[in-house]
Amino acid sequence: MSPRTDKLVRRTTMVATVTASYFLLTADYGPEPNALDPIKNAILSAERSVKAFVFGPEKESQKSDGKLGSNNAK
Repeated sequence: MSPRTDKLVRRTTMVATVTASYFLLTADYGPEPNALDPIKNAILSAERSVKAFVFGPEKESQKSDGKLGSNNAK
């Protein structure tokens, strides 16, 4: 295997292992606060950052439209 492929496989394996470990550990705790909350917050923050980068920042008008739609449905 070439060195570049080997490096890619090792990094992918590390990321997959960390992700699987996180999900296995948090499955036992449920929604209660626990020691893994900082990791969860970091993952959610990274997710929001990537979404904002890819799709652009969320506008206030879109947020208020969603709120008005839910109020009108009542």
